[in-house]
Amino acid sequence: MFDMNNFQLNGKVAFVTGASYGIGFAIASAFASAGAKIVFNDINQDLVNRGLEAYKEAGIEAHGYVCDVTDEDAVQATVKKIEEEVGTVDILVNNAGIIKRIPMLEMSAKDFRQVIDIDLNGPFIVSKAVIPGMIKKGHGKIINICSMMSELGRETVSAYAAAKGGLKMLTKNIASEYGEYNIQCNGIGPGYIATPQTAPLRERQADGSRHPFDQFIIAKTPAARWGEAADLMGPAVFLASDASNFVNGHVLYVDGGILAYIGKQPQ
Repeated sequence: MFDMNNFQLNGKVAFVTGASYGIGFAIASAFASAGAKIVFNDINQDLVNRGLEAYKEAGIEAHGYVCDVTDEDAVQATVKKIEEEVGTVDILVNNAGIIKRIPMLEMSAKDFRQVIDIDLNGPFIVSKAVIPGMIKKGHGKIINICSMMSELGRETVSAYAAAKGGLKMLTKNIASEYGEYNIQCNGIGPGYIATPQTAPLRERQADGSRHPFDQFIIAKTPAARWGEAADLMGPAVFLASDASNFVNGHVLYVDGGILAYIGKQPQ
């Protein structure tokens, strides 16, 4: 018999990395609405304070920690502290990430490594820290925030695409290696999401026309719109809940159909 309670997260400890704002904040807020206890980190105290204030305004009790996801010792210490202060992590969302839009021939190896370190090594390090507790508890959910660049290339994002392609395969490998412990590892691949960071790309031009990049995204998306952070909430709750207990190693693309679409025929 189908049970809607399978979508509830009552009492689960959900750790969402880099969730002071944006997509991470939206996902954590959805988890809170489904009954989870929210834990997040960010790179400095100012961002953590910003996040704590935002959660407070939303009526959510959240626990914030300063932690660099690329620092293995710091991550291990933070996860231990979370276990002591909140509880063993039931749900991990590897959301923290950066992008550097630099043509490949102009990009330094240092910049390339930094993107790989945060976007790929970070999820490896944080997952490694929480998996032992999940094994001991007998269940766990890991959600990696992948990207359409896990499947496609595009100008200026060589490091990001390499990292997100690697993250897709890390997702499959965690599922393969730890599925027998009742740990499910899946990914979410957001499409182009309307956030404050992308707002300049969506502003109307002086003549009232759309920004060229806005036109490009609308033309490439069957839904004919940008996604909203709220569009990621339902998929995230599903992948974090018991409703997805037999879903493992999958990347769910929330992209309005971009990856299914070859594009409009020129007029």
